[in-house]
Amino acid sequence: MTADSRDPVIGRTIDRRYEVGDRIARGGMASVYEGVDLRLDRKVAVKVMHPHLGDDPDFRERFIQEAKAAARLAHPNVVNTYDQGEEGELAWLIMELVPSITLRDLLAERGRITPEQSLDVLEAVLAGLAAAHRAGIVHRDLKPENILLAHDGRIKIGDFGLARAATANTATGKALLGTIAYLSPELVTRGIADARSDIYAVGIMLFEMLTGTQPFTGDEPMQIAFQHANDEVPLPSSAASGIPEALDGLVHWATQRDANLRPADAGEMLAEVHAIRARGIDTPTTVLPFLTEDDRSTTVIERPKRQRRPMVAEPEVVQDAGDGVATTALSRRVTVRRRRGILWLALVLLGALVAAGVGWWFNLGPGGDTTVPEVAGESRDSAVALLADQGIDVSEAVEEPDYDVPSGTALHTSPPAGTVLSRGESVQLVLSSGRRQLPLPEVAGMQEEQARTAIEEAEFSVADEVDRLFDSSDAGTVMAGFADGTPIAELETLEERSAIALRVSLGPVPVAAGQSADEARAALEAARLVADFSAEEHSTEVPVGHLISVAVPDGAVRQGATISGVVSLGPELVEVPEVVGLPVEEALQTLRDARLVPDLQTSIPEQLWGVPGMDIVSQETEAGTMVEVDSTVVVTATF
Repeated sequence: MTADSRDPVIGRTIDRRYEVGDRIARGGMASVYEGVDLRLDRKVAVKVMHPHLGDDPDFRERFIQEAKAAARLAHPNVVNTYDQGEEGELAWLIMELVPSITLRDLLAERGRITPEQSLDVLEAVLAGLAAAHRAGIVHRDLKPENILLAHDGRIKIGDFGLARAATANTATGKALLGTIAYLSPELVTRGIADARSDIYAVGIMLFEMLTGTQPFTGDEPMQIAFQHANDEVPLPSSAASGIPEALDGLVHWATQRDANLRPADAGEMLAEVHAIRARGIDTPTTVLPFLTEDDRSTTVIERPKRQRRPMVAEPEVVQDAGDGVATTALSRRVTVRRRRGILWLALVLLGALVAAGVGWWFNLGPGGDTTVPEVAGESRDSAVALLADQGIDVSEAVEEPDYDVPSGTALHTSPPAGTVLSRGESVQLVLSSGRRQLPLPEVAGMQEEQARTAIEEAEFSVADEVDRLFDSSDAGTVMAGFADGTPIAELETLEERSAIALRVSLGPVPVAAGQSADEARAALEAARLVADFSAEEHSTEVPVGHLISVAVPDGAVRQGATISGVVSLGPELVEVPEVVGLPVEEALQTLRDARLVPDLQTSIPEQLWGVPGMDIVSQETEAGTMVEVDSTVVVTATF
């Protein structure tokens, strides 16, 4: 039996929606399975935390943190997170399923990749990481194992399991988390990470892509950690041939031991990657912005050039015959050289002026490049001003809804922040129109599960509390939906994600006339209703102990309501009186007074019944017998 066949998660349906298939990966905190979203009929990745970690609140919280961190990101270079939840002992995430290999797989197969391929991977990773840093998220565990190379060419960052808010510069706890080969010096020495720590890991990955090796190795993790904390990362060109100077410079910039000397975040490093692409990666000298202790300045990093043999001019030999001819010739040559020197100096100065003009045109002037700044969170006027400062016009401002960002606030630009444009080019400014007002679904008459699905698909939520009551509908039928107490049937639209409360039928009240009172009382108690069967009556039609009638309140009945009923005592009995020997008229009246029906048997005409001497001589029902009211008693009379 294989390990997968013993895995209790495989074949399970989570949250009545996600069917779990084969396991495709296993990590230190969780396993990842291929799954199917039964509601939307699409393949997903199901990440389930290992059960033995579920009792540890720190691990469970870290796992949930991954969902919250990743769910805040929506970027083509980040694996999307769709859903998160807990069910019994399971804590799980539902993520985008990306058919892919990892960057680690690629490096294991090829050893190293070309500078052009390395730059492609770097650009995609920095684009996704820049989105995370803009959202205030630090990944903290960047390494080739977490870079997915999709079969369709996409490159995505996955596994935000160690993600933290960028402002939460706190230690990781008892042990440093993340892979030791990619940990920044500040994480090793102080256990503190921010966006620049991610940049350090990116620099180490770039070194590994270019050279096929990691810059620091050792037999023990602490040896590697010590090197990160105390040694400078070497240039890739010192470990492999054919590395462009521009990429040497990127690695050097990203892996500075002093975090202040690295790029501030992925967006800044991405802008330099775009600039390198524009210049060409084979340009011999790379100019990178460095953050020094006091401020940001511009430092030129040049690869040490090969030593060339000095070009020494041979001394000019002039033979002097004593007639002064040689001296005159030498003097003329000196004069010519002086004139040539002045000419060359003029040409150099002219070239410098031309170069300065060209430099101004292509940098600060109209012909220069500029980078689209980040405007998210700014007001419209502020965003336009930020763009104008970079020489970028706004071609149009459009709106799109956003649940979290107030109306009128900038969301992003198109093309996005970090894009390199020529000065004077324009972008589209996208502003938030605030939360959407959406049409409401009609749920009355649906079964509860159908109604829940309709509400969620309409982009609302279902309130936790469900109002359940008895009425004439079938059990489970939705009677109505409410938003803040108002029936949604009376509303045209509602703000997205608003909670809709459901009123659901429990079916008819489970009692009816003719039932046994004991059975009816048990059914009402099971339905959390109160039975009041204190009223009793005689009945010739309803057996003793059964309900003659039931009183149910008008309309819907809530649990806890009182249901009253009248219990049958059976037919009423009376005692048959003694009438033998009584005159006919008196006997008949005595039986009637006893609520009995007399049946007189006699051959004497009725007009003579009152004649003295005509008495009752017998009665069929013996005196003292208990009979039902209105029973017939046969009596016989004669003279």
